[in-house]
Amino acid sequence: QVQLVESGGGLVQPGGSLKLSCAVSGSTSDIVRMGWYRQAPGKDREFVATLHWKRRSANYAEFVQGRFTITRDDDKSTLFLQMGSLRPEDTAVYYCAARLPSDAPTDWSSWGQGTQVTVSS
Repeated sequence: QVQLVESGGGLVQPGGSLKLSCAVSGSTSDIVRMGWYRQAPGKDREFVATLHWKRRSANYAEFVQGRFTITRDDDKSTLFLQMGSLRPEDTAVYYCAARLPSDAPTDWSSWGQGTQVTVSS
């Protein structure tokens, strides 16, 4: 099992930037893939980005359009989401998630508690 704790959310103006972090602890060597999801009020949780933990290959939702970058820090077992050119519609609670070898290919067995991102002037 792994434990995930997000941080870095806050209030930012449209066009601004924010960097989210997800501290990973536990059986980090077992991680297959990690991802970022978000949930806006009244909407379903949606996929934002995913990163293969060892290969570091990334995939993004279409709405990201080159504005976000998902990376990891080896030393601190931390996942990041660098967000730029933020829009009001990016306002949501952002969650990180981890997939372990025992998970189905589309399942995420570990989730963080979420961090609020608000884009507003």
